[in-house]
Amino acid sequence: MLKFLSRVKIEFNALDPRTASCMEFLAQCNSRKAKESNPACEVEVKRGREERAPRITVTFVNGVEEGFDATSTPAQSIRNLILEKGQHLETEQMFREAGEPGPLSSRTRNSPKPHPLPNQGKQKTRSNS
Repeated sequence: MLKFLSRVKIEFNALDPRTASCMEFLAQCNSRKAKESNPACEVEVKRGREERAPRITVTFVNGVEEGFDATSTPAQSIRNLILEKGQHLETEQMFREAGEPGPLSSRTRNSPKPHPLPNQGKQKTRSNS
């Protein structure tokens, strides 16, 4: 999971009972397998006393940052989203390395042009006689 991330920031109030998702996600980030997948990924934990919702913010290796309200988003859902976006990043990278346009641009390039509808472009004009 960390393989696709450059930074993880987990913010929560340690006394808040809604921190389960943060704690589970932190445990996943601290696992040996996750750390070995990307030792350069920075995992930052901010424990505060502020009365705000627990929050997880991830930065992907391409610089895109995404934040999650950890009270309403389970850790497994966040992990799955990261893996899904990460696979998309890997696919884009493979296309770039092959010198090919990405999957979306090739789809639009090869899609058939829309055919004009009958009478499209043939505007009737009225004469003022």
